[in-house]
Parts: sequence; C-alpha cells; structure tokens
Amino acid sequence: MIDPFVSYPPALLAVLAIVVFIAGCVRGFAGFGAGMIFMPVATSLIHPAVAAAGFLLFDWLVTLPLAVKAMRICDWRTVLPAVLGSVLFVHAGAWFLGNTDIVLLRWVIFAIVCSLLLLLVSGWRYDGKPRPAVSFGVGATSGLLGGISQVSAPPVAAFWLSSSSKPGVVRANLIIFFALASIGTCIAYFLHGFFTVKVLHLLIVCAPCYAIGVLLGSRFFGKADGKLYRWVAYALIGLAAISSMPLLDAYLR
Repeated sequence: MIDPFVSYPPALLAVLAIVVFIAGCVRGFAGFGAGMIFMPVATSLIHPAVAAAGFLLFDWLVTLPLAVKAMRICDWRTVLPAVLGSVLFVHAGAWFLGNTDIVLLRWVIFAIVCSLLLLLVSGWRYDGKPRPAVSFGVGATSGLLGGISQVSAPPVAAFWLSSSSKPGVVRANLIIFFALASIGTCIAYFLHGFFTVKVLHLLIVCAPCYAIGVLLGSRFFGKADGKLYRWVAYALIGLAAISSMPLLDAYLR
C-alpha cells in the first residue's frame, strides 16, 4: 500500500487512468458500475479513503451532464424516495464501517448481491407499483451498503431492472439516483475528513480520462438494444459480488 501523503509515481497514475477510462465507458453505457471496476484496483494501489473520495468527486462532476437529459426521462416517483433512503442510511453504513467486523459485513453484502442477481437472471419481475415505501427501502439498502463498502448499485439496479420499465428509463433512474445520493455521501465523507490534497491530485489526473470514457459509453448505449443492456447490467452486478468476496482479497486488492 502506498502512503496517501507521498506523491504518486507516473506509472501508478497511468494505470489508474486506464482503469478509470474503462470504468467511465461502463458508467456511460449502463448508468452505474464504474465503482465496481475502479475501486478494487484503486484500493490495491492507493489509500482506500483517497480512492473512494476521489472516485466520488470525479464521478459526480463528470456525469452531471448525463443527469440533465435523464431528468426528463426518469421516474421521479420512485427515484426521490430512493434518494432520501440512501442519503439517510449512508451515515449508518459509515458507522458500521467504523464499528463492526468488516469481513462479516462483506460476506453479508456478497450474499445480498448474489441473491439479487439470481432473482434477476431467473426472470423474476417486480410487478407492483413503485410505492414510495418500497423505493425508500431499496434506497436505504443501497446507502447502507455504499457507506460500508462503496458497493451501492446492486439494490437499486436490481429493483429497476426487475420492473417493466424500458432500459432508457432504468438508466435514467440510476443516473439521477446517483447524482443526488452522492450529495449525502459527500457530506458523510466530509465529516470523516476524507477530502484531502491527494484527492484533488487524483481528481485532476482521472477526471479527463473518465469523461472520455463516459462519453463513449453513452454513445454506445444509443446503438444497443434492451436485451444487451440488461445482460451487461447483470454482468456488472455479478462483478460487484465477486469483488466484494473476502476470499479473493489476495487477488483483487
């Protein structure tokens, strides 16, 4: 592990730039998933708090233009309660991170993500109306997991993918959800003192590469059919499960 207060060598920054470009392509296409790609690699090379805070900032800044278009497409009736749940429970996740056995929590996350993925692949669909209480609960679960491990996408992604909504609406819901929920995460990270000069360094290096990746991924989404979108989303949720397994720490971190 490299000390967060020592200047990062160019070779390390080059590796991070490549990884963040790939993560940006995924984010632009699916509306989520970048953290699942970036965080396991980044936390094996730099301080986890720097990686998490840096990713939070450049993901939020770069994807804001996507949110402008998504605002006209997303289903606000289900997005806003989910955002409220996430903003409130991300602080609980941060508390658990500091006061509970992390390995046990990560096994719980692994079980939750795998269960959600199995339900989706089986063809299960949520046929009920997206009632505010259900949306709030899904968002709260997402915020809780995000505060613990930065694996926040699977609950909301599974919830909206299991609905009858079109891929464009699902993607727009995810984009708006993360754009707004990130505000709560920023507050939690600020209270924990995660925003440092080293985070700014990472932001300057990675943001341009991430922006190019997001742009390319967004253009590809416009040419893809709904079936491809769903299977890419399923693969990303599977990646989240694998990357959260403590057994694979020796290989992924």
